[in-house]
Order: sequence, then structure tokens, then C-alpha cells
Amino acid sequence: MKDVATTVLDAPDTSGAAPARAAPQLRVAAAQAPGFVQCETRWRHAPEAVVTPGHRDAIVVSRWTCDGEPPDMVSHAGEPTRHCIAINLRSSSIRFLCGGMPVFDGRLGAGAVHVTAPGTATSAVYASASDVLHLFVPQSVLAACYADQFGHDHDGELRLDDPFLHADPALERLGQALAVAHSQDPGLGRIFADSVALAIVARVVANHFQRIASKTRAVTTLPQWRLRRAIEFIDANLSAPIGLADIARSTGLTRMYFAAQFRRTTGMRPHEYLVRRRIEHAQDLLRGGDGSVLEVAMRCGFRSQAHFTTVFKRFVGDTPHCWRVKVTSTPGSSHG
Repeated sequence: MKDVATTVLDAPDTSGAAPARAAPQLRVAAAQAPGFVQCETRWRHAPEAVVTPGHRDAIVVSRWTCDGEPPDMVSHAGEPTRHCIAINLRSSSIRFLCGGMPVFDGRLGAGAVHVTAPGTATSAVYASASDVLHLFVPQSVLAACYADQFGHDHDGELRLDDPFLHADPALERLGQALAVAHSQDPGLGRIFADSVALAIVARVVANHFQRIASKTRAVTTLPQWRLRRAIEFIDANLSAPIGLADIARSTGLTRMYFAAQFRRTTGMRPHEYLVRRRIEHAQDLLRGGDGSVLEVAMRCGFRSQAHFTTVFKRFVGDTPHCWRVKVTSTPGSSHG
């Protein structure tokens, strides 16, 4: 085990008149030796020497190492109020459980990151040499990082409750830098540890909420009233040169968001649906003998008869003229 020192990073004092949107500032409150990270004598137990009432709003950084011979079985009941960010600093064989559920069993690469929410029990079996950096982060620091990242306060208590491990090369590099932080000048060392630890927490917060946003977008479908409005707009403008932006605007959504939701709801891209509706409308006009092929093409929003013929044949299998002949020559036919 490496004998290095402890880093305690205090959250900003919010009792003063500091600007609400100022970037969160942390300061090193204790650094007793050339390094700034103390080894853990017990897995995920923050060093008791620095966990005092005066440091209840501090980030504590510590490091767990083991040789894995024999396999090291460890567990922790969970931090009562702080999140624990774990950054794997070297490839190792591990079985990891979070909240009693298996999360990983195998060879875990360097750079794997896990965030444990307060009150969540964890356990692990290390079957090889391992090196893990732990950051114990209070709610006040998470709140400051969230506000700085998104420009507003989070509604309610922040809880980064994701049981899965995530690979992040940037966090790996930051973790390695913090793990070996040292300086002949204690002041410079403190500033460096301050900056790196804050960068780690800020990135973890940003990554967490970006994943939530991605998952939300992935399962969102278009509400029925918006789908109905889009379809009505398309049907009312089959002869007009409308595009994705026009259809999206009719629903009050951005182009990209509307396109994604429309496809998840209908299984088709908006443009594909528009073309299909134009072809269906063209079939109705051709079946009724209403105008020449060119006139039908223009009434259905096609630039030319040639373009109309190409698209019609791709969807129907016949040219407009041949399809009209077949349909009109067969009484009662419902071909279409």
C-alpha cells in the first residue's frame, strides 16, 4: 500500500453574497504530506482523521490498493449522505455488487467509473492486484457542479443513482493525475488537487445527466395530438413544396426532435411518410381519371412528370399510366 496524504476539498460557502451562477470553487483544507491522497485501511471508508464536523461539506479523496492474493473480499454499508465516485486506475479481476445486485464479474479495465449513491451498500471480490481512487462527494458540491454545468439549480436533492460501470478515458486520466498529485510547493499542490478533483466531479455530474437525457429521448414517442397535427398538415399540403422544417413547425417541435419522435411512433421518417401520402393521393386521382399524369404529378407535389413516374414506380411497381390503365380497365378493382 502506498503511504500518501489526504486531500479534503471544501465546498464553497453559500452563506455570503457570491453570485449564484459563479463556477463552484473548492479549496484544499488539509494536506499533511507531499502527496494529496491517503490510502484506505478499510475499503470505501473515508479516512476518519479528516471526516470531522468542520469538514462535513468537503470532498475527501482516498485510494484503495490490494494485491489480490488471496482474493480480497470487501464490503461497505454505504455512505449516509455522500456519493462515492470510484475510478479504476489499473486493469483488475473483480466481482462487484451494488445494492445487492451483481454489476460486474470479470476483468475490469482501467478507466472504469462507478458512482454509488448515499445509503447504497456495495461489496466486491478482488482476485488480482487492484488500484481504485475514491472521491466522497457531499450534496453541496454536487449541487454547485450541477448549477455551473446547466445554469440553474437542481430541483430537489441530487442523487446519481446508476448501478452500471462506465468507461471514460478522460476520467481515467484525471484520476491518475490526482492519484500521483505532488509538489514541492504545498500551495501549488493544493491548487492542482483542487482543480483535478473538481473536474472529476463536474464531469461525472455532466455524464450522468447526459445519459438520462439520452435515455429519455430514446423512449419518447410523439404524443397523439402532435402526430395528428403533423398528419393533418401533410394532407393539407400534398401539392406544396413542404419539408421537414415545415412539418416540425406545425407541431411546435424542432426538426431533429420531431423527426426522431415521428420515426419512433410510425416506424417511418417524416419524408418517407410524406412521399407515401403523395403517392396514395396520386392513386386516388389516377383512379378517378382526374387529369393527365402531369397534372396529377403537379397536384401531388412532384417537380416533374419524370420524377413522379420514378417515385410512383418505386412504390407501386408500375408507371402511373400503366397503373391507371390496369385499374380503370378492371371494373370494381381495388388495386392500389
